[in-house]
Amino acid sequence: MGIRPGWGEPPERTTSVLSTTAEYAVRALISLAHEPDRATLGRDLAAASGVPANYLSKILLDLKKAGFVQAVRGTGGGYRLSRPAGEVHLMEVVEFVDGAAARPGCFLAGSGACSDEDPCMAHESWAVVRDQYVAFLESTTLEDVCEHPLRHRLLKTTDSESSPHE
Repeated sequence: MGIRPGWGEPPERTTSVLSTTAEYAVRALISLAHEPDRATLGRDLAAASGVPANYLSKILLDLKKAGFVQAVRGTGGGYRLSRPAGEVHLMEVVEFVDGAAARPGCFLAGSGACSDEDPCMAHESWAVVRDQYVAFLESTTLEDVCEHPLRHRLLKTTDSESSPHE
């Protein structure tokens, strides 16, 4: 079960393929992975990752309970990753946040069942894309994303983006 359903709402969607909550969680973890030797205050993490502070505090609490982050108290306190960034795959985070929705089903089946035995019109083509998407999330770590030269784009948002939870 993902963390959003526990809040009583289905994961909302942004223009990315991830839910807003999953995207925000990944952004925050990437920010922490970028500075593994120091704890980052929640407000600084929110600013660095472009996530509304109130929304991020809820996400961080759940990420802490799940063992993705540690909260460090006192002077120099804040949040840091619980495990090395190279050991945290994106799929772990997305599955934790979104539950079964992290692994997309069929593209056109809607609420109906779609399978290899009873395919929808887009089944064969979508299966290729879906499998590549899942393989990307399963094989990519926070460290991989941190090392990408365009990493800074993941950590910034435009002024036009906002969350309904601000």
